[in-house]
Amino acid sequence: MSVSRSDEYNQLATLIASTRETSGELFGKAMVGWLRQHVSFDHCVIFGYRGASRPPLLFETFSPSESHVFVALYQEGPYLLDPFHHAAVERKEGFWRMRELAPDRFYASEYYRSYYSQTRLAEEVGFFVPLPGKDALVVSLMRLHASGPFGTADARLLRDMAPAVIGFVRLRWPVLPADEPAETKQDEAIAAASEFERAHIWKSLSLTPREKQVVDLVLQGHSTESIARAMRIVPGTVKVHRRNIYRKLKIKSQAGLFARFVEIIDARIR
Repeated sequence: MSVSRSDEYNQLATLIASTRETSGELFGKAMVGWLRQHVSFDHCVIFGYRGASRPPLLFETFSPSESHVFVALYQEGPYLLDPFHHAAVERKEGFWRMRELAPDRFYASEYYRSYYSQTRLAEEVGFFVPLPGKDALVVSLMRLHASGPFGTADARLLRDMAPAVIGFVRLRWPVLPADEPAETKQDEAIAAASEFERAHIWKSLSLTPREKQVVDLVLQGHSTESIARAMRIVPGTVKVHRRNIYRKLKIKSQAGLFARFVEIIDARIR
C-alpha cells in the first residue's frame, strides 16, 4: 500500500494531537486512519481489561447491528473465554494474531460455535498494551471473511509498528478509564463484579478446585492433552476429571457445559 511521505506526516500529526483530546473517538479515528495507510482491515475496536470484570469499550467502528454482536453480547460474558482477554490479563505486550494465542481446540470449541462464529471474522489481530497495576488495553483489528485473513507481509508490518502503536495508546490512556456509569440493574450487577475473578466463576458448582480448573480450560478450547500440560498431569487424569464433572453437573457434552456457563453468567447479571 503506497503512502506519500506528506500524507504519512499529516496523519501522524493528527494522531499525536488526538492523544491530548478527552474523546477516545477522536483518537480511535486518528489511529484507524494512520493504520489504514499501511494495512487494510474492516473493523477496529479498543477494549480495556481489568481481571475478570466487564471490559469497558473505548472505541469501535461497528454499525449498531454489528456492535450488538461484537460489543454488547461480548460484554455480557463471552469475553471470559476470549483468548485476547486471557492474553491481556496475562500482560502480554506487542502485536499478536488470534491464531498465535488461541488454544489448540479453540476453533472447535462450543464458545467458537455459539458466539465467535457470529462475528464472521476471517482473522483478528491485536496490539496488547499493559498499563499500571493489572490493567491492559487491546487495539483489535479485524478482517471479515469477504476480505480474507491478514497476509504475511501485513502481519510483519503491523508487528513492526507495534512499539509506536503502544506508545500512542499509552499517551492517550496512561491508566484504564472507568466503565460508563451503570444505568440498569444489569449494568450495576456487572459493574459490581470488579472483584469477580476466574477462580470464582464456578463457585456455584459442587466441583473440586481441580475440576473447576478443567472446566475453565475446556471452555476456553483446550484439548485433553493441552489441559494435561497446563495442569501438569497425565491425559488420563484429565479424562477422569471430565467424567466426574459431567456426572456431577448431569450433562453429557461440552455443549451442556457451555450451557451451564451461560446460566452462571445470566444469573450473575440479573
